[in-house]
Amino acid sequence: MRDLHVPAGPGLPEGLVVPATDLVERFSRSPGPGGQSVNTSDSRVELELDVAATSALTDTQRTRALRRWPSGRIAIAASEHRSQHRNRVAARERLADALREALAPPPPPRRPTRPSRGAKERRLRAKKERAGTKALRGRVRDRD
Repeated sequence: MRDLHVPAGPGLPEGLVVPATDLVERFSRSPGPGGQSVNTSDSRVELELDVAATSALTDTQRTRALRRWPSGRIAIAASEHRSQHRNRVAARERLADALREALAPPPPPRRPTRPSRGAKERRLRAKKERAGTKALRGRVRDRD
């Protein structure tokens, strides 16, 4: 098994390399329809990482990851392909995506704003125009 390379992203300027010794890979029979001699190989892949014990994360990264996975473990399963190799690749990609997403810093807090006076005026003018359009749709009255 090879090391897991997580590409660079928010919170990971240089990317991340998770050593292969920190990853646990398990294989099992993949469920699904089939006929004779189908799923005779263990093609389903489960990839597991102990976030609390891995040596690849810094303390701040570990804190962010534990906020996402309080149990300290992340498990990814892949069984959509018939080949074990393709399922292994898919599981590794999903784990890398999940790690990159979890290690991203939180977005900056929103600063509440108020609508400007011009925006209020435009809104009220549009409401009056719409009300005028709807008023024209009323019944036609006879004038004597």
